[in-house]
Amino acid sequence: MGDNMQLSDRIGRRLKLQDLHVLMTVVQAGTMGKAAQRLNTTQPNISRAIAELEHAFGVRLLDRHRQGITPTEYGRALLDCGAAVFDDLRQGVKKIELLADPGAGEVRIGSTYYTGEAFVTAVIERLFRRYPRMTFRLVTADETDRLYRDLHEHKVDFLIARKGGRLIAEKLGFEILYAPSSVIVAGFRNPWARRRRTAFAELINEPWVLPSPEDIMGPTYLDIFSANGLDYPRVAVFASEPGARLNLVATGCFLTMLPSVLRLSKRPEIAVLPVKLQHAGAPVGIISLKNHRLSPTAQLFIETAREVAKPLAKKK
Repeated sequence: MGDNMQLSDRIGRRLKLQDLHVLMTVVQAGTMGKAAQRLNTTQPNISRAIAELEHAFGVRLLDRHRQGITPTEYGRALLDCGAAVFDDLRQGVKKIELLADPGAGEVRIGSTYYTGEAFVTAVIERLFRRYPRMTFRLVTADETDRLYRDLHEHKVDFLIARKGGRLIAEKLGFEILYAPSSVIVAGFRNPWARRRRTAFAELINEPWVLPSPEDIMGPTYLDIFSANGLDYPRVAVFASEPGARLNLVATGCFLTMLPSVLRLSKRPEIAVLPVKLQHAGAPVGIISLKNHRLSPTAQLFIETAREVAKPLAKKK
């Protein structure tokens, strides 16, 4: 134990990163002369660096042949160590760069299709306008199990999704961003788009485009109709994806219900009907692993998500 401590102490004082770099370059180049050229130094300097390493470890690190230089067993072990050291240094440099400039990093967001299209894209747009060098990875899924698995496997930094019962069991952190609300929309050519006031119950027998009750969002829509004292309506087209439903509604033939955070202003052929809805549903927020430190870039995204959510949080 004492000898190992003395060896570690001696190497800690004598080992230089430059010498490790020289050793790796010599092995890659095959000769000390070629290594000297690559490092823009002299061959005696290369020999001196190798000699200092061998003296520090007390073993021969290189075998010298007529054909060139090859590492000994000890040399290969040190080369593996050196590769790991420089890889860790590269990762450290990246972290320092992110701390200095989080707007140049990458953030990975997991979300359901609905929340991703309705809210996360708005956060990405705002951030990209401010930090055009930032990179985003948006991972969407219609299965929340997959999203939770990606979070636990560190494939995403955090989730932006509705609060669920799994949060307590899995000891995940949750920060509320906004309480979701929905609107009923129709195409401008639909007669209901010309009404100034409409009761929700009047629309129940119209042809609707909605997700199936068995769909991942089905229970949410069932809850909204139930909160307003209505059964699920007659559905003419079962469709989950908001874009497909909007395209069908734009024909003027159908009605649908969508999250109010969808930027419907970009679809001038779509009208939001003047219908008051009683809302039901879990809040949307940031789901993250407890005791896991987020990168500065991820923290920057969350700060912007709070900004985008502020007007939504004020709506009742």
